[in-house]
Amino acid sequence: MDKTTTSKTQVKIASKSNKTEGVPRGVATKNVSGTTAATKTRRRTVPSYNTVDDKNVLSIIDIVRNGISYKEFDKIVGDTPFSLTEWANYLQVSERTIQRNQKENKTFQPIQSERIVEVSMLYKYGVEVFGNKDNFDTWLNTKSIALGGRIPKDLLDTKFGISMVKDELGRIEHGILA
Repeated sequence: MDKTTTSKTQVKIASKSNKTEGVPRGVATKNVSGTTAATKTRRRTVPSYNTVDDKNVLSIIDIVRNGISYKEFDKIVGDTPFSLTEWANYLQVSERTIQRNQKENKTFQPIQSERIVEVSMLYKYGVEVFGNKDNFDTWLNTKSIALGGRIPKDLLDTKFGISMVKDELGRIEHGILA
């Protein structure tokens, strides 16, 4: 077998085994022949802050741009302690809009998808810092002196609030008390 045949074979094997690795669902990829293949069967998951690198950030951007489906949102809602009313507040939409997305099986707009991803990542990070959901849920519902005497979950409706809560979790994680 000559070098050309070997390299073509290796390219085909490599492209088949890595065809959808690291590519969000719904994003077209080019295979060896140059045609595109949609990767709709791959389930998207939101990483935590501790696993985010440049590759994951690009995946997150694609997820946000394509929009979070109601089905994916429903799974995230089930993994967090926030009510539908609280989610509506965080996404700055009415509960009726969320219910309409469910009924019509619609995806959320990029701005709401971004907030869903941010809150989900923050929640995962908080659980990692506190060691379990119960401890973190208690902290989320308790006034914090470091956050100006506010309840952390009440700050999740703005990017700045999410950033403040994330920064406070970082201080807690590293043992820096304010």
